[in-house]
Amino acid sequence: MGALPFLKMHGLGNDFVVIDARRAGVALGRDQVRAIAARRTGIGCDQLITIERSATADAFMRIHNADGGEVGACGNGARCVASLLVREKGGAPVVIETVEGLLRAEAAGAERMTVDMGQARLEWREIPLAREVDTLHVPLAVPATSPILRDPVAVNMGNPHAVFFVADAAAVDLAALGPLVEHHSLYPERTNVSAAQVLTRERIRLRVWERGVGITLACGTAACATLVAAVRRGLTARAAEIVLDGGTLAVEWRADGHVLMTGPVATSFSGSVDPAALAAA
Repeated sequence: MGALPFLKMHGLGNDFVVIDARRAGVALGRDQVRAIAARRTGIGCDQLITIERSATADAFMRIHNADGGEVGACGNGARCVASLLVREKGGAPVVIETVEGLLRAEAAGAERMTVDMGQARLEWREIPLAREVDTLHVPLAVPATSPILRDPVAVNMGNPHAVFFVADAAAVDLAALGPLVEHHSLYPERTNVSAAQVLTRERIRLRVWERGVGITLACGTAACATLVAAVRRGLTARAAEIVLDGGTLAVEWRADGHVLMTGPVATSFSGSVDPAALAAA
């Protein structure tokens, strides 16, 4: 395969290695993805994204988490890819294909993008959950003795989410509790975990344990899922600012069920990497 050019990009600190594979296909194994994503011995990232050719959209976006597993959605990553494609098209809106469907995106100012993340999925089979339960009040609590996180809302934004509303998001030990929820038996495909503190009807403080990654500075799909969960609980308006560790996203849940997310993108640096050599090392 040899050395591959890449861009290191991020959205609010949620960082990505982005490889353009439209001219020559790139097939990366789990070990190669993990080697690239490793923060001490590789490039370091939350997700590795390849941009591929698409017959139905401007490009196809393939997403791998830092653990090497492929996933269906990444909101901050979609904004980063959209910014590259919009620049190529001279500022025109773009459509990105993912394994979960088509995402439409457009520029929203200097180094800011808006992505239509599609419709929120709210039925238990769509999350998916292991059995039929009320997704507005999922019977889940951790730890089992003296629960700290309990009664989450389940939402799918192209990937599964468990959103817990808490009094103080900063006080939640996500490093300890996140893995317990991520691997809970109710979520057969594992789940992203959000600790959300409603500040006002237009503002939510959010911290996220990301499936296959760990604690992350920002998660776009979690921000979208959190607003949907808050609206379903009657806690906020249908548009709000979501304040993450890395910064703020603007999210709107439209009446047609689509969720729009707006936020910044940035490029940190570029380089080249030999995935095979890195994995072997």
